[in-house]
Amino acid sequence: MKIVKWFIAGFVATLVFHQGLFGLLYLTGISPRAPFNLAATEPLGIPQVVSLAFWGGVWAIALAPLLAKFTAARWWSAWIIAGAIGPSAVALFIVFPLKGMAMAGGWDPKLIIGALLLNGAWGLGCAVALRVMKSR
Repeated sequence: MKIVKWFIAGFVATLVFHQGLFGLLYLTGISPRAPFNLAATEPLGIPQVVSLAFWGGVWAIALAPLLAKFTAARWWSAWIIAGAIGPSAVALFIVFPLKGMAMAGGWDPKLIIGALLLNGAWGLGCAVALRVMKSR
């Protein structure tokens, strides 16, 4: 049952916190791309935002056991830091090159900072979702 809760936390955190911050960045003109991208992914044709939320759930399953040892304020900051660094590093240094893109987006500071901010927000969202589910 823990794994299901972890997945739900990561999935919801992606849709609310990650995409929410992405929306704010878009509305303020900082990001040229809009959130909640419904374009189909290859090869399954799943909307990109759903695929992203799925992987958010998978990341939460991977991180939750590692971060369970932290308590109080350290638990919150651990989720934000691990959320910012883990998914961002994998996306920038593994996923981008696999998709034929330049590593780390060609070392574009805006892209790197954006990834850290969005994924840090996702980590905060996971922490919030897990606390909400724990209190119920």
